[in-house]
Amino acid sequence: MNMKKLVMLLLIIAVSLPLFAGGQDESGTAAPIKLGGVWPLADITGDQGSKAAQLAVEEINAAGGIDGRMLELVVIDTEFKPDKGAAALERLATIEDCDVFVGGMSSGVLLGQIPTLRKYKKLAVWTGAASHKAEEALGEDSDWFFHLHPWDYNQGMGYVQGWDEIAAEYPEIKIDSWFLAYEEGPFGKASFDATKALFSERDIDGESFQSAVAGGGDYTAVIEHAKAADPDVFIWAGYDADALPLMEQSKAMGFNPSLYVGAPPGWPADFGESPLAENVTLYGMWAPSVNKVSPVSQKFYDGYVAKYNNEPATYFAPLSYTAIYVIAEAIERAGGVDDLDALIKAVEATDYASPLGETVAFTPSKVIKHQGFRVQKILQWKNGVQEVIWPFEYATSEPVYPFPAWNER
Repeated sequence: MNMKKLVMLLLIIAVSLPLFAGGQDESGTAAPIKLGGVWPLADITGDQGSKAAQLAVEEINAAGGIDGRMLELVVIDTEFKPDKGAAALERLATIEDCDVFVGGMSSGVLLGQIPTLRKYKKLAVWTGAASHKAEEALGEDSDWFFHLHPWDYNQGMGYVQGWDEIAAEYPEIKIDSWFLAYEEGPFGKASFDATKALFSERDIDGESFQSAVAGGGDYTAVIEHAKAADPDVFIWAGYDADALPLMEQSKAMGFNPSLYVGAPPGWPADFGESPLAENVTLYGMWAPSVNKVSPVSQKFYDGYVAKYNNEPATYFAPLSYTAIYVIAEAIERAGGVDDLDALIKAVEATDYASPLGETVAFTPSKVIKHQGFRVQKILQWKNGVQEVIWPFEYATSEPVYPFPAWNER
């Protein structure tokens, strides 16, 4: 190569480098901001969570993106497996070159992902994981981690408050004795431990079962134990795959507690269509009935139904939608994604009116510095709809008590 050609080549490189550094691709257009999403896609929480996140991305892009740059969501299935979850983050950080991590559902998977999160130290806005064990593993120095979902002890304290207020408002509702049937993984065990600690003044019994997600599905032993205990409140903590078979086996065995409460992260999309669902009580952060009291919820709901032609059936949908908007607003405040410290400060300034009916802001929890939501709502299935019965300011219906006998359905 002669000297003249070499000089020309160096000039081209010198002109091109600022374009790439400034977030532009080879054509000179602004390169997209890439969000790396991780959800369990075979589960309703991951399926609808990832779809709602994509809806938010498309809404933001349709409004012009962030300072002219479009968002791009790259989703990888964690398959409910810690090793798959860690590998997904590795790929998103390297091959996909994503700027931000978002998503998450299972506590066990998050525990497996923490070393990879620490390795790359990218902004991570998490929509799932309730076990305090995961929070302890993250540690106090995980400034880049923002947790939207309540931890188990947050949920537990909310449940204590909720049930105490319900019992005070409706004296006929008895909540003195409890039985918790819990899946044998980190999520279920943490739920049981938190329930015992938080409801220590009440009679708490419980037994584990193998979730259908993990190859189980026979709940006979745990139902027999619960039936013998004859509790005021029966709660099961498992996954959506456990919901209908657990109800069917309860009916077959004549187990009919006064309060039948389910606490999975998400319910099967068609659960409300079953007569078994009527007046089952549940915990959750959102239901379509919130549309009655929140225009932001209505906007999200209408957009989701228009795009996917079905109804969001799990709170992980609006929670994941919220995560994308939290990230997008923070990137805009920070002026991009290149300065992690500026981006962290921008997320710390979050004040987002979410479709869950509550405004999101981040404050310290027991270990980490950035905790978002802290309580779940108490709801009941009525005519195929999850109605809010607590907190009373969001209530869309009054509770039905006691749980109707199976032969009355």
